[in-house]
Amino acid sequence: MNGRRTWSIRVRMTVIAGVVAALVCVVLSVLVLVGLHRQAEDYTRSRVVSAALQVAYETERAPVRGMVTAPDDVVVQLVNERGQVVAGTEEVLSGPPMARFRPAGDRIYSTRELCPPRGLDGCQWVIGLRLYQERGDWIVYAAAPTTPWYVGPGHLMFLVCSSLLIILLVCLRAWGTVDHTLAKVDEIRAELAEITASKSGRRVTVPPTEDEVRWLAEAVNATLDRLDSALERQRSFTSDASHDLRSPIASARAHIEEALLFPDEVDWPRTGRVVLQSLDRLQAIVTDLLELARLDAAEWQHGKETVDLGAVVAIEVARTERTKRVVTHIEEGVRVHGDRLRLVRLLTNLLDNAERHAESRIDVTVRHEDGYAVLEVLDDGAGVAEEDREVVFERFSRLKASRERDPGGTGLGLPIAREIARLHNGTLTIEDSDRGARFVLRIPAAPSRPESRESRQDVGSGSGRGERA
Repeated sequence: MNGRRTWSIRVRMTVIAGVVAALVCVVLSVLVLVGLHRQAEDYTRSRVVSAALQVAYETERAPVRGMVTAPDDVVVQLVNERGQVVAGTEEVLSGPPMARFRPAGDRIYSTRELCPPRGLDGCQWVIGLRLYQERGDWIVYAAAPTTPWYVGPGHLMFLVCSSLLIILLVCLRAWGTVDHTLAKVDEIRAELAEITASKSGRRVTVPPTEDEVRWLAEAVNATLDRLDSALERQRSFTSDASHDLRSPIASARAHIEEALLFPDEVDWPRTGRVVLQSLDRLQAIVTDLLELARLDAAEWQHGKETVDLGAVVAIEVARTERTKRVVTHIEEGVRVHGDRLRLVRLLTNLLDNAERHAESRIDVTVRHEDGYAVLEVLDDGAGVAEEDREVVFERFSRLKASRERDPGGTGLGLPIAREIARLHNGTLTIEDSDRGARFVLRIPAAPSRPESRESRQDVGSGSGRGERA
C-alpha cells in the first residue's frame, strides 16, 4: 500500500458539489455587487449634481451667502472669482475650497475623485460647476463619499449568508442523492458477496429505475449467467474427462490383473497389444486435454506470420494418405495472419472427422468471401442434424454414429478446431449442404500481395484426432 488516504465517493461528490456551488455563488455575488455598485454610484452622483445645480440656480436668482442646505452626505461650496468660499454647507463653510480644479476652457463642469478633498475625510466624488459672472467665473463644488466595492455592510452580509445557505443546501442534497444511489450499489455488492460457487444460481436485485445502477445490476446478472454456464461446463468437462480417462485405465488394469491371475495361460503378446491400445487412447485424450488447456489460456497475438491457406491445404492433402478420395478446389492468394501449425491442426481435425463419416469423397474448398478467407470441408456422408450442429462442438460430446464408427475417439477434435478458429478471430460452423456435413471456417483475410516462389515455406505436419461428436 502507498499509504495514500482516499475519501469515499459520498465525501468526494459532496465536496465537488460544494465547490461548484461556491464558485457559482461567488460569480453571482460578484455580478450582483457590480450591478449594485454601479447603481449606487449613479444615485450618489445624481444627488451631487442636483445639489450643485440647486446652488447654481439660487445664485442666478439672487446672491447667496453663508449657509446652504444639501442632501445627507453631500457637501456644497460656492467659491467666487478670487477663490474665496462665500457660501456652503456647514462642513466646508469656514474652510478653504475643497478642490482646486476648474472646468477647462469653455466647459461648464468637470469631475474628479479626490482622496480626500481639502477639509474632508475619505475619498469623495467632486463636481465643479462653472457660473458665469460679470467680474469673473464662480465655481460651485459639490461632493459626496464614493461607494465602496461592497456597496454596504448589509449587502455584503446578505450575499455571504445567502451563499453559505445555498452551498449548505447543495451539499446536503448531493450527499443525500449520492447516499441514496450508493445504497443500491451497496445492496448489489452485499448480494454479490454472498454468491459463491456453491450457491450459484442466485441473482442480484434489479432496481425498477432506468439508470446506471439498473444497468450495473443487469451487467452483474449477465456476468453471473456466464459464470454459471462456465461452472456448469467445467463440472461437465471434469465429469466427462474423468469418465474418458477412467475407461482406458480400467481396461488396461483389467487385462493386466487377468494376466497375472493366470500367467501360464495368457497370450502375453496379445495382452500387450490390448494394453498398448488403451495407453494410446489415454495418451490421445491427455494430449487433446493439454491442447485445449493451452488454447483456453492463450492470449495469442495475431499477425505472427502470413499463411497461404491454399498452400496449407494442398501440402497437407498431398502429405497424408486417406481412405477416402479428397478433391481440392483452391483459389490462389488466400492468405491469413496466424499460426501455421495450429491451422494445420485445425485442417487435420476436420479431414479426420470427414474421413470417418464420408462414404467415398471429401471436398476441400479455399476461397475469398467478403474480406474473409473461407475453408470448407464437405463429406458425402449422412450429415449432421440441425439440432446437433452445436452439440458436436461440445467437449467429449459424441453422437451415436460417431461412437459406432470410431469407438476410440476422444470427442475433442472438433472443440479443438473451433478454439483454434476463435484464436484467429474466426468462426467454425456447420452449414447446410445437399448431402453430408459441410464444415465452414471463416478467418479475416490478410491483404493480398505478390509472393515469390522462394518465399514459400514448407508447412509443418499437424497432429490431432478429429471426430464428429
